[in-house]
Amino acid sequence: MKLDWEEFKLYKQEMPHLKGDNFSKLIYFVRSFYHIKSMTQLFEFLKADETASMMLEKREIDSPVKLELYIEKL
Repeated sequence: MKLDWEEFKLYKQEMPHLKGDNFSKLIYFVRSFYHIKSMTQLFEFLKADETASMMLEKREIDSPVKLELYIEKL
């Protein structure tokens, strides 16, 4: 699977009530659009995309555990 940024843009337009930054919205999008439940799958999916990977690095998220901790704070 590859992250579809055009679908993400549409998702943001259709879901204006979502709060948070683009990364938070991206997490909601990936989990719902691609039906990803596992933190490991979510982390690997984001890590495989260049832009999403930079978002992870910016937040110093380098493991599924750190991603889960980040999501718990949302």
